[in-house]
Amino acid sequence: MPLRTWIWRPGRLACLAVPPRGPDLAKLLAAVTEQRVVLGQPPWSGAVTERTLGAASLAAVTDALVAGAEPLRAALRAAVRYSLGLLEQRVPGRTVEVRVPPFAAIQCVPGPRHTRGTPPNVVETDPLTWLDLAAGRLDWSAAVASGRVRASGQRADLSPYLPLTSNGPGGPRGQ
Repeated sequence: MPLRTWIWRPGRLACLAVPPRGPDLAKLLAAVTEQRVVLGQPPWSGAVTERTLGAASLAAVTDALVAGAEPLRAALRAAVRYSLGLLEQRVPGRTVEVRVPPFAAIQCVPGPRHTRGTPPNVVETDPLTWLDLAAGRLDWSAAVASGRVRASGQRADLSPYLPLTSNGPGGPRGQ
């Protein structure tokens, strides 16, 4: 459902549908390239699409973590949004809200949906923990037990859907 913008026209109030805002590919490209350069890798030269840049940001952030470096904020944001988008595609629904502040929140998992207020099934975690879960470097039950993930509600168990990547994080690496 598109977002709506209300405008005042003389004598009446009108509603215009506003299309959802997509990612800024120039900013995604800059984030991926900057993270790669910081790691001593060549700038990104692959395809400039939302999907390839998302996968490349996830790979670049993973490389930074493996190297013991802190990922750059823009690349981390892109990696979190990309991986949450993967979850949303693979497990469509509106039963569980997954929050990774300050970068993104999605709804997923089939079942009864909520429409107003705080949803009954919420998962919340920090960006680095989310990426560890998405890549399979961290087990769901261990993350919940340690308090790195806060999950409330009967359906807030994402373990059947994680990890999101079958052969480790990433996607395009050296393009």
